[in-house]
Amino acid sequence: MEKNPYIELAECLLPEEMVEYFDVVKVEKTRETLDVTLEERNNGVEGYKPGELRPNGFYEESVVRDYPVRWRKMSFHIKRRRWVETGTGKSVSRQWDLVAEGTRFSKEFAAFLKGLLGQIPDYGALS
Repeated sequence: MEKNPYIELAECLLPEEMVEYFDVVKVEKTRETLDVTLEERNNGVEGYKPGELRPNGFYEESVVRDYPVRWRKMSFHIKRRRWVETGTGKSVSRQWDLVAEGTRFSKEFAAFLKGLLGQIPDYGALS
């Protein structure tokens, strides 16, 4: 099956870890913003065998800022999946390291800003 070229293009803009574990489900563009909505794939969690977990929806969406694209502020709207252990009913999810500590910026964008400015600016300064 041939991939949607627009989804493929969006994937070129994503950090590698997001391409591997998330699906692009929506892209919205305005004059000032480019918003990409991602949903975590239903691939289970490492350490669990098939059938030990069942999908249980998503956590509340997180927004992560990334490099501007064509003068538009770019944001990823990330929907992390959660599962339930079938035997115990315990809630389970993957642990992700997608943002720079203490920020709402992607790790790569935060490193770029720190290299350029000598520090990572307050999130509100770039809103």
